[in-house]
Amino acid sequence: MTVSQTVELEGHIIDSGTMGACFAIVMDMGGEFDVDAFEVGRHKHEETYCRMRVLADSEADLRAILHELNQQGATVADPRDAVLEPAPADQVVPVDFYSTTNHPTFVRVDGEWLAVENAEMDCALVVDRADDDGTPRVHTTVLNAIEAGDLVVTGETGIRVEPPERPREADGSFGFMQGGVSSERPSTSLIEEIADEMRSVRDDDGSVLAVCGPAIVHAGGRNALADLVRAGYVDSLSAGNGFAVHDLERDLYGTSLGVDTESLEHPRSGHKHHIYTISEIVRLGGIPAAVAEGVVEEGVMYECVDNDVSYVLAGSIRDDGPLPDTITDAVEAQDAIREQAREADLVLMLSTLLHAVAVGNCLPSTTKTVCVDINPATVTQLLDRGSAQAVGMVTDIGTFLPMLRDELLEHPN
Repeated sequence: MTVSQTVELEGHIIDSGTMGACFAIVMDMGGEFDVDAFEVGRHKHEETYCRMRVLADSEADLRAILHELNQQGATVADPRDAVLEPAPADQVVPVDFYSTTNHPTFVRVDGEWLAVENAEMDCALVVDRADDDGTPRVHTTVLNAIEAGDLVVTGETGIRVEPPERPREADGSFGFMQGGVSSERPSTSLIEEIADEMRSVRDDDGSVLAVCGPAIVHAGGRNALADLVRAGYVDSLSAGNGFAVHDLERDLYGTSLGVDTESLEHPRSGHKHHIYTISEIVRLGGIPAAVAEGVVEEGVMYECVDNDVSYVLAGSIRDDGPLPDTITDAVEAQDAIREQAREADLVLMLSTLLHAVAVGNCLPSTTKTVCVDINPATVTQLLDRGSAQAVGMVTDIGTFLPMLRDELLEHPN
């Protein structure tokens, strides 16, 4: 028995490769398709429309194909309302729940298409009818926040995904990525465009989130980042316990993990600096107290405290100490990172794979993102995760941050 369903695609689907991807999905999954209508946009601002009938051998096969097409932005023609099922227990979702992408998504409820709040990948969609004005709202919900009785969207019906597209006119470096990651990309011109975007975000009262790894301190980028925080170009910071300890050790002893960051020599007893730094911050009661006491007088964490820049230090099983400021509960840390990510208009991911992935998993695909790392695999992994508005640079963070600082502070307008 053959079953079928008609789907529609609309937008810059040729330029973005969406149409070809959808054709390939149907064939790769054992289905067939017939194109019923195909209207090509003939000018650079015109969109293309395609309607096709998808055929499969069984309802299960058809549902699987439709799910994959949905992720690409295809919608079922003549849609019905989304199917809602109550969560059977806390932290438990219905078997056929819809698992989200990080793209802008809309859900049809009571005949109306509602925008999903807080787009994020790998979440459930919950419909809340409890607003005072009676208007339903749809929001992403992580598994640990699901409560028994929550109305969870299931299946593929009544769901529309709108992946960012590649228009015929690119939007500078932050347009849809035109190619792969390479260390040969023009760093100076990219840094100028990143600086322009940071100025624009600041002028619009937006938020720049810096995601920081310890290599910033090791490689000599610490002072430049501190200057950017002081100048108001960084509004929040996300890092691990290690970054903060290395930054504080650099202030107290001039070392990072016991190595002099200027001479690269190992001073006598330098191996003790890392642990003793943690001990001193614990003794004082945390980083803000250490700043208030005058024990910490410079560096990134100092500037965050002195300039009221919020920070989240998320702990891990590898941490020494940790610092009193470090969140050691993984779920609590995720929630804190998620709040930062939702507020960010621009994210700088600076030489850290683990924290960049953690923050990246919370970002919608439309948030402009810069990923800088000396390891090409780090940059590639972050760009492949789904951010369409992304810039990747394979370079030394100790070179990148001073260049960015100079561009912003020496050419403020």
